Amino acid sequence: MTHLEKLTLYLRISKTGLIIGDASPFIDGIHLHNEILVHMSQLHTFKFYISTQICTNYSNLRISNHDIQQTFTNIIKYGQTACIMDYYGARATVCHVYSLPFTFTHLYEITTHFPFIVFDSVTHLSVYDIVPFKHEFFMRINQAFPLLKCFTVENYGMQYWNYNDNLSYPIIEFTHLISLEIIHAGIYYLEQFLVKTNTLLPRLTRLKVKYNYLKTVTINFTREETRHNCSKVKQLIVEDSIIFSKYVYQYFPSL
Repeated sequence: MTHLEKLTLYLRISKTGLIIGDASPFIDGIHLHNEILVHMSQLHTFKFYISTQICTNYSNLRISNHDIQQTFTNIIKYGQTACIMDYYGARATVCHVYSLPFTFTHLYEITTHFPFIVFDSVTHLSVYDIVPFKHEFFMRINQAFPLLKCFTVENYGMQYWNYNDNLSYPIIEFTHLISLEIIHAGIYYLEQFLVKTNTLLPRLTRLKVKYNYLKTVTINFTREETRHNCSKVKQLIVEDSIIFSKYVYQYFPSL
């Protein structure tokens, strides 16, 4: 592609195996320059987001954001870049590299370490961590992703805070959110999103949850504090095939 002038690149890569020598296992600025950009002499506009997930524990390596950022010196002519390094213990390590401003609509598997910038193009987001998310984290999400429409929460970390503590924080309102998935997370997150004194979801129409968690949080579909955020749900997805009782349909009148 020697005549290519503009390139928009979105890649999510999953790799397994061991580090060989001193080579970085992640797609970084050196890799982009040597394997792609050096072959595109006419290229003047380059927008990218690349996520490399290594399904091995590299936490002992501790490559930093600064280490990755330094690899982009050869392609600085294409504009500013940024990096997020996330370590998930023994599960995986993920490196996100992207051009600024961020222009893509999908961003997956970020943690509490995401930067303090506004991702005003992102409509689909998933968050994952082995450290518990708290109310303050979702406040940051709401501020950083103002046009968020589809949100997935994954977290199995033990929860130690009392939800009464949330009374000292403002209620979070996800103005544009229409889809929420909390299958791979504890019951506390369902409480965080469905209780109207914690979160308001005025446009929620799709909810994917564990049925037993939903039954518990709504107090067998009678709780007034969770009724508001369930009122417009048209698609209720649970992990097993279940015939909903009349109480479910009464609680979710839009089903």
